[in-house]
Amino acid sequence: MAKAQEFLEAARFNLDLKLYSAATSDAVVAGINAKDATCLRLTGVTRKSDNHVAAIAELKAAGPAGAGLAPTLARLIKMKARAQYQSAAVSAPDAANAVRWASKLVEGAEEVVKGR
Repeated sequence: MAKAQEFLEAARFNLDLKLYSAATSDAVVAGINAKDATCLRLTGVTRKSDNHVAAIAELKAAGPAGAGLAPTLARLIKMKARAQYQSAAVSAPDAANAVRWASKLVEGAEEVVKGR
């Protein structure tokens, strides 16, 4: 959870600085770490893989709480390549969406970890 929260804070900070690709990249990392925390709490394991599409299926299979968060992770994962590898910058609205989605994932993971 600590890493998810840290990257979410970095995403918000970069969004405020209008560093939209960095904000989106940090949001993606926050979301992936939130997935890890959720899966660890619900199933006792999480897979660490560069195949982030598999992370969506892992979250979905973790139970109802994970399945409810999986569509948000899917939207966020789609932005990873554009934020981290493509030359075109991420737009302000897209970065804001990424940060919002990461916030939802981190908040959901916090609820799961706390057992609510």
